[in-house]
Amino acid sequence: MPDSQPQPPHSPFPSGPAGHGSLLLSGARLADGRVVDVRLCGGRIEAVGTAGSLTAARPSGPGTRVDLTGYLLLPAPAEPHAHGDTALTADAPGPVSHQPEDVQRRVTEAVLLQLGHGATALRAHVRVGDVSGLGALIAVLRARRTLRGLAELTAVAMPRVLTGVAGADGLAMLRDAVKMGADVVGGCPDLDPDPAGYVEAVLEVAAEHGCPVDLHTDAADPARLARLAAMAGGLRPGVTLGPCDGLGRLPADVAGRAADQLAAAGVAVLCLPQGSCAQGDGGGADRREGIAPVRLLRAAGVRVAAGSGALRDVSNPVGRGDPLEAAYLLASRHGLRPEEAYDAVSGAARATLGLPEVRVEAGFPAELLAVRGDRLSGALSLAYGRIVVHRGRVVARTSAVREYGDSTASAELGLPRQGRGERPE
Repeated sequence: MPDSQPQPPHSPFPSGPAGHGSLLLSGARLADGRVVDVRLCGGRIEAVGTAGSLTAARPSGPGTRVDLTGYLLLPAPAEPHAHGDTALTADAPGPVSHQPEDVQRRVTEAVLLQLGHGATALRAHVRVGDVSGLGALIAVLRARRTLRGLAELTAVAMPRVLTGVAGADGLAMLRDAVKMGADVVGGCPDLDPDPAGYVEAVLEVAAEHGCPVDLHTDAADPARLARLAAMAGGLRPGVTLGPCDGLGRLPADVAGRAADQLAAAGVAVLCLPQGSCAQGDGGGADRREGIAPVRLLRAAGVRVAAGSGALRDVSNPVGRGDPLEAAYLLASRHGLRPEEAYDAVSGAARATLGLPEVRVEAGFPAELLAVRGDRLSGALSLAYGRIVVHRGRVVARTSAVREYGDSTASAELGLPRQGRGERPE
């Protein structure tokens, strides 16, 4: 199978200016089994009708229609936990460069890889302070401007230490990061000598600027987690914790009480089914088995989203950054139904990022992913061919061709064949 390659803006696929023009997606199958036409206009879904019932809003021609026969059409996934500043560094021949231009190149490549998988919105966790200062954040903000129209990229500022004498610089750096354009205040309280003081400082800065909070924590200390939930409960627009894999190592009754506390506080949990990442310290990952107890958390009423985490860095040299792989693992290893698993990387992930809900219904944002297949379970299993729609236009396309030595055998038996599919008209 060839590598996934997002199509550039000048590709032959429908790609008018973001948010403008009309596009008809014809013959797509929805998760409920219906086969429909979907018309997009102005960055939103304008109409959904039975197959063959809709036409393009303007005269048919190049770039006005995409035949999705053989594809399952879904709300696009989102990536709520990326580390773009360290992505794609596992095979670096020498010391990793943290020069802004090198970081920007890595971030851009990483976002395009994940866009090809279907993620039209991404949250990058970026270290600030220490030797790199604000250089990595500057690079991510530049990449965000470059990628506008292809994908939505937001940045989480992650200082290392925020308490005591050593934390004064980190706190000043965090405030500067928000003023520069960081969208979310974050970090790793587990690395600070005073974890509770770290959380208090983060929440204070977030409240000052009206920012969401996204914290890395193992969540293995139930007393510390209870204090965090109590402090975070009143903050809006919201608090997310992840990866919380330590919560899964606690006794069931202790983990259950912690889940109830998080639910009462309205705190979301972001799990990493593909493996933990280096929690903001640049070191190797803690390779303990397991993830946050997703079923227990969901049963308690906690919003559980899933992210990819490390993308081929020292934490996970083979990380794929694929939301559908995260959903596959939730379904195959952690007991979620395919619909629940996909929601963790789509609906719940978008809600965690503060983005509007997406449904394949009129009036909703045109953020969509078409995957070859006719059922969600099959799409999570094999998801080779993908067509990604952002703001109502096709921004990435991945195709695969499967061939066998004796092609007549499959034809005689009437077996399904994976092909290139139809090109856009």
